[in-house]
Amino acid sequence: MGVDMSNPPNSHIKDFFASPALSLSLAGIFRGANVSHAAAAASVEVEEGDEGSGGGRREDTVEISSETSGPMRSRSDDDLEGEGEHDEDDGDGDGEGDDKNKKKKRKKYHRHTAEQIREMEALFKESPHPDEKQRQQLSKQLGLAPRQVKFWFQNRRTQIKAIQERHENSLLKTEMDKLREENKTMRETINKACCPNCGTATTSRGTSLTAEEQQLRATASCSAGSDQENRSSLDFYTGIFGLDKTRITEIANQAMEELKKMATAGEPLWIRSVETGREILNYDEYTKEFGSEDSSNNGRPKRSIEASRETRVVFVDLPRLVQSFMDVNQWKEMFPCLISKAATVDVISNGEGANRNGAVQLMFAEVQMLTPMVPTREVYFVRYCKQLNAEQWAIVDVSIDKVEDNIDASLAKCRKRPSGCIIEDKSNGHCKVIWVEHLECQKSTVHTMFRTVVHSGLAFGARHWMATLQLQCERLVFFMATNVPTKDSTGVATLAGRKSILKLAQRMTWSFCRAIGASSYHTWNKVSSKTGEDIRVSSRKNLNDPGEPVGVILCAVSSVWLPVPPHILFDFLRDEARRNEWDIMSNGGPVQATANLSKGQDRGNAVTILKMKSKENNMWVLQDSGTNAYESMVVYAPVDTTGMQSVINGCDSGSLAILPSGFSILPDGHESRPLVITSRQEEKSTEGGSLLTIAFQILTNTSPTAKLTMESVDSVNALISCTLKNIRTSLQCEDS
Repeated sequence: MGVDMSNPPNSHIKDFFASPALSLSLAGIFRGANVSHAAAAASVEVEEGDEGSGGGRREDTVEISSETSGPMRSRSDDDLEGEGEHDEDDGDGDGEGDDKNKKKKRKKYHRHTAEQIREMEALFKESPHPDEKQRQQLSKQLGLAPRQVKFWFQNRRTQIKAIQERHENSLLKTEMDKLREENKTMRETINKACCPNCGTATTSRGTSLTAEEQQLRATASCSAGSDQENRSSLDFYTGIFGLDKTRITEIANQAMEELKKMATAGEPLWIRSVETGREILNYDEYTKEFGSEDSSNNGRPKRSIEASRETRVVFVDLPRLVQSFMDVNQWKEMFPCLISKAATVDVISNGEGANRNGAVQLMFAEVQMLTPMVPTREVYFVRYCKQLNAEQWAIVDVSIDKVEDNIDASLAKCRKRPSGCIIEDKSNGHCKVIWVEHLECQKSTVHTMFRTVVHSGLAFGARHWMATLQLQCERLVFFMATNVPTKDSTGVATLAGRKSILKLAQRMTWSFCRAIGASSYHTWNKVSSKTGEDIRVSSRKNLNDPGEPVGVILCAVSSVWLPVPPHILFDFLRDEARRNEWDIMSNGGPVQATANLSKGQDRGNAVTILKMKSKENNMWVLQDSGTNAYESMVVYAPVDTTGMQSVINGCDSGSLAILPSGFSILPDGHESRPLVITSRQEEKSTEGGSLLTIAFQILTNTSPTAKLTMESVDSVNALISCTLKNIRTSLQCEDS
């Protein structure tokens, strides 16, 4: 990473809790965590790795899949029929099985005569569940022990049930194949009638479009690839039947063992890079330890490997953290900037107790970056939760191919090798988390601007996940706190008002994250601005969601590289004293912060209410800023003053319509770069630059049935171009 946001030069990070005025409960949490964090860093200081040491020398990749988990011998119908009663061959017809198993069977089993089987079959047809009297009578008649008769009927019922289930599964599979073929035919028909780039209909139906819409679609090209690529792979899974739960559980257990080794091993499995200081997975050692697949790579396209791990202390109790991983909605809320979609597809095991020890579930996730210029990653995987000991839990994710014929794993361009986290309870509301992220992704073209940060494993790696988790846990602590110092909660008189504002700001940021990614929720069109930047434009219609304005909403996004370290760019954009330098809404007038609510240790993590005073009007703006070791965001939205007053007074903010715009700031991924230009010449350094994504959302029409116009696109285009020009001028980097 180009910049360690946790310790930049002339750090803007302050110790919030150095003041003796701070009450002990909140101060104790963070002071204790700082000590624990330092100790953890001293003992296990781990960071994200690159594609893998030695990985670049290989054309094929390793896969921990079901093929390496060992064959499972299936029981034939004869095995089921004779279990517990008679000797049986090994099912291959030659009567010569494993000697050990054969010897074992001879001790336990007794072969029934044809006459005995015929008599029991006759009774079975009349009564599959004979009572004790019938069993006693039959045992005397056939010269068998009652226990033998009981076992025969039990096994016969099991055999019949298995045959019925196989038949039902066969029917379901046939139906699934039929539906898949129909689906394929329908998709081909649709694709033939659509533009291959943007999905716009090319049939006569296009004549109903307005002239402006036709012009817009003619001048715009789809930025995220074909319609097939845009569509979520979850759309292809129309149902899952006949899952081999035994096999899934076996693979999940193997993945758990691998995760434990990956999380705790040092050299030679993980080697620290001299150049970057990050830990890199030694791919040759990984192959020796965990095995490899054949060189043909099962016919898959070439795939790259991304492996990383990170250790941190987070401010959350262990049960709550475990629950947030096993509840898909809580998991999405914990990582709003990373997860655009997630679903629990099926539950293999519910687990035991309140913490669901042993739970296994099939899940789907669409992982994103906060820009439409980088395609999302769709992952289909099994999540397994297990308590290791009194203080430790583990959660492992692993992708499984060929679970059943009706699940086409080839649709997934990204697979999870055993990944996840080891969570250790450190008492006093803290947990130490070791996070391992290990991905195998189909090589794809990434925009040059984001190539380094994506291919280095930073964008989707362990540091990003852990930094987000730590920030979200801090936010939760500050939200629940009843003793935040006055200096860290200004402008709001009541605790209810503080919570209501923080809740509204959180909803605003989540909405922003959903709006600007390359998720299959959106269809992005690329238009060129007058200043040369590519701008992605997408529109949606809000019919009845009270959380945002009703009507046609236009979202426009542009990503640029700036030769400014991320922490300097973040400080500039969140500084109300300099806001009029770039924000067109302020009309150059003064901006005043009337409320400031902390939501984390870093002073950059705060929610602010701003008043913009101009000749035309006085406008209120709600701003949510957040920063961690990887990513920073500044999200804001104009708010209705009357509605905002009620929120400040503690009223529910759920019905307050808000339409956020803002910025996402990432390091560019370069570890070193020549001297860069900053806002102050004395702060020149060799830090890398920033990847700035700027997004505006505007309500173009209050009628949801209205058409999108070129005039609206031109307006938001000019808005982005002008704002970027102002930012470059203020930071003295007009030539970038």
